[in-house]
Amino acid sequence: MIHTLIRTTAVAALVAAGSLAIAPATYAQDNSNMSSDMPMVGGAPMDPQKTIVENASEAKNLTTLVAAVKAAGLVDTLSGPGPFTVFAPTNEAFDALPDGTVDNLLKPENKDQLVKILTYHVVPAKATSEAAMQMIKDDGGKHNVQTVSGDTLTLQMNGDKLEVFDESGHAATVTQADVMQSNGVVHVIDKVLMPK
Repeated sequence: MIHTLIRTTAVAALVAAGSLAIAPATYAQDNSNMSSDMPMVGGAPMDPQKTIVENASEAKNLTTLVAAVKAAGLVDTLSGPGPFTVFAPTNEAFDALPDGTVDNLLKPENKDQLVKILTYHVVPAKATSEAAMQMIKDDGGKHNVQTVSGDTLTLQMNGDKLEVFDESGHAATVTQADVMQSNGVVHVIDKVLMPK
């Protein structure tokens, strides 16, 4: 089911419509010096030659997200060629949800709901924070993007911080931007976003 949501034709149409520009990767190509140039997430270096799933699995602050991705059966999807922009909630973001929410979502009978929430954090294009900020500016202060779930996120600036709003108006702040992956880019956020 999820594979039909991210068909190449849908991605091409979304990008062509200008919903989210594809930005080129800006990481170093020199393998001899690569480890020192890699950003650290959750105490682990994020190798731009690895996929989103491979890197996230190494980050100690993204273990809940990785467990959710596995429970939702999205490992193969997010290991695919993409490109994807992932707004990745930290463990603390998941811990801030009402008691029992995460345990409930991880139950097999709630897989569809979990898939919907996780794919709400994924945009089928590659956008750096610089590209996102330019789109916000071009659109007069807000820029809407369609996610893989088919729902909408709204990007805005709060001073020099990039914020992501869900459809209920709840905001997550990007705490670490532009973590480049072989199949996209990850922006770490401090809240879990919920589709309506």
